[in-house]
Amino acid sequence: MNIIVCIKQVPNTTNVQIDAETGRLKREGVESIINPFDEYAIEEGVRLKERTGGKCIVVTMGPPQAEAALREAISRGVDEAVLVSDRAFGGADTLATSYALSSAIKKIGDYNVILCGKQATDGDTAQVGPGIAEMLNIPHIAYIKKIEEINDKSMKVERMMEDGYDLIESPVPCLLTVVKEINTPRVPSLKGKMAAKKAVIKTFDAAAIDADTKKTGLNGSPTQVMKIFTPPQRTGGEKFSGDAQQQAAALVGKMSDIGII
Repeated sequence: MNIIVCIKQVPNTTNVQIDAETGRLKREGVESIINPFDEYAIEEGVRLKERTGGKCIVVTMGPPQAEAALREAISRGVDEAVLVSDRAFGGADTLATSYALSSAIKKIGDYNVILCGKQATDGDTAQVGPGIAEMLNIPHIAYIKKIEEINDKSMKVERMMEDGYDLIESPVPCLLTVVKEINTPRVPSLKGKMAAKKAVIKTFDAAAIDADTKKTGLNGSPTQVMKIFTPPQRTGGEKFSGDAQQQAAALVGKMSDIGII
């Protein structure tokens, strides 16, 4: 069984900075890490490989420095890595990103399962995983907390819900977006780190994946982030004193004054 894991390199959430002039996230000079949710996808991909055989391939789209995230994934047990990188991909929104990654997956070819983290911490849209599935015309199931059964033809998974979970059967191939409850990511071993250091990372540019540049980067992005800002801090609010009856009367009076009632 062949597993593909899609990951993203994001700014470290403990050091997020916003450019005052552009209103956008600062990425230059800021420590980058594997998107935390994607770590669970990597771990599940490696576990599936160990459970069923085959190989696990990790894929990311980004600038050349995103290779560091791929090497870290290899240190955790992934077999191969692919970097999708080209200036034509710059400025991509979730639609253009889904298109580029789905095109790269078509180039890779043989796969049974695609795994993604449920969302990225820098965008929080949770759109890329489903977008890839739609462009590949395969089933997609979100919020997976457990893979019960899997073979070359079908799978049975648990989807986390607010009041429990759904047990879902799906044909294979299928794309799953996973939640952190699915596993505990392993720590890279010394052997894994050595393998990551020596690994040859494949790089796909737009031509390699036969991408239509009208559908990539800014050209293929119908949505654009115009500005990111830090919301103002909340004020202390207003407190009402007295007994319960006095507080209730004061609250009703305040709500009447501002037109709520």
